[in-house]
Amino acid sequence: MSAQCCAGQLACCCGPAGCSLCCGCCPKVRQSRTTRFMYALYFILVVFLCCMMMSPTVAKQMKEHIPFFEDICKGIKAGDTCETLVGYSAVYRVCFGMACFFFLFCLLTLKINTSKGCRAHIHNGFWFFKLLLLGAMCSGAFFIPDQETFLKAWRYVGAFGGFIFIVIQLLLIVEFAHKWNKNWTAGTATNKLWYASLSLVTLIMYSVAVGGLIVMAVFYTQKVGCMENKILLGLNGGLCLLISMVAISPCVQNRQPHSGLLQSGLISCYVMYLTFSALSSKPVEVVLDEHGKNITICVPDFGQDLYRDENLVITLGTILLIGCILYSCLTSTTRSSSDALQGRYAAPELEVARCCFCFGPDGQDTEEPQNVKEGPRVIYDEKRGTVYSYSYFHFVFFLASLYVMMTVTNWFHYESASIETFFSGSWSIFWIKMASCWVCVLLYLWTLVAPLCCPSRQFSV
Repeated sequence: MSAQCCAGQLACCCGPAGCSLCCGCCPKVRQSRTTRFMYALYFILVVFLCCMMMSPTVAKQMKEHIPFFEDICKGIKAGDTCETLVGYSAVYRVCFGMACFFFLFCLLTLKINTSKGCRAHIHNGFWFFKLLLLGAMCSGAFFIPDQETFLKAWRYVGAFGGFIFIVIQLLLIVEFAHKWNKNWTAGTATNKLWYASLSLVTLIMYSVAVGGLIVMAVFYTQKVGCMENKILLGLNGGLCLLISMVAISPCVQNRQPHSGLLQSGLISCYVMYLTFSALSSKPVEVVLDEHGKNITICVPDFGQDLYRDENLVITLGTILLIGCILYSCLTSTTRSSSDALQGRYAAPELEVARCCFCFGPDGQDTEEPQNVKEGPRVIYDEKRGTVYSYSYFHFVFFLASLYVMMTVTNWFHYESASIETFFSGSWSIFWIKMASCWVCVLLYLWTLVAPLCCPSRQFSV
């Protein structure tokens, strides 16, 4: 049994076989899922490395505790204190290698519809060699000539790719809202309890949105001053009211009977979340009080002590960054999400109402159990066709690599960036999040008014 297990793991690492996660006690896993898990694991390793590169605290600890640190740095020609291996320029180079890795596989897996071909085997296996390739690409970026020109050009590429990644996530939020409403509305034809579910969830969402607006008004504004925060809260609150009124207006209802308050409630909650995230990322304002002391205004008092614990900030910043980006990548690479971005939706009459509607019904993406080929802890579930788009999967991770590069290096304030200041605020991050909020509202409004502006075209949401 142990020999068979070793052979299976060898085939996973060095051959085209699916990976069984190296755990005999784990339940059987589908090949499509374990493949995405392995690419996500590679992504996490590189992101963790980038966070360490942006931490002066980690660099200081390495210098103090690694024997012959300066000799090692000189031996690998990284400077007297390995200064070329830390800072924003090092993160740019490493993310360049990771982006090239995923872009290469994006091109390699174009138009793959079956897992039986040679290119599909490369995508689903050979993990050891792909790890070597990723390491070689990240390391090779440090030997690119004319580093100054490369870093300047790559910064603009990273900013463009990062914005595209944000837009894709906003499109999927809007798609998620419409999908939720359409799925649960389909259930009302056979069971009137779905009306109660729709009403309850809508009420909860609007309660959260209104509650969030009130909380931000209490903690991020004051009677005197904080005019910018007051204007932004008023503007975003007004936008939430606007999309709610448009969603239930008669002209929209005539063209889109499925439009309702559930979608606008979800979008309102997301707008309030982005507003809170933006205000939390805003640099603190310091003024002199009547005693001549510096005090911070327009921010909650309970958040100030968090910045003082550098180890806590590093850990929380890294975990939050990796977790949020991985969730965005993995949820946006499903078949339904990629179809939605291309304007393909399931017919309303084919919808089956489910509480967990974001997952397909049992057996949708897999074959019948007796027809599924099983290996050591692996279920090969793509015999009839691919469960997700391989090329689109790698393209999303390519964009995520650029988004990580820009986020870790504080976007356009890269020279003073460090992971310790991840929570301390930046005008670049503040305006990017605030702009994301407004783009999300515009995208949702467009899905409502597009059928009115272009009556001759067929829109389905």
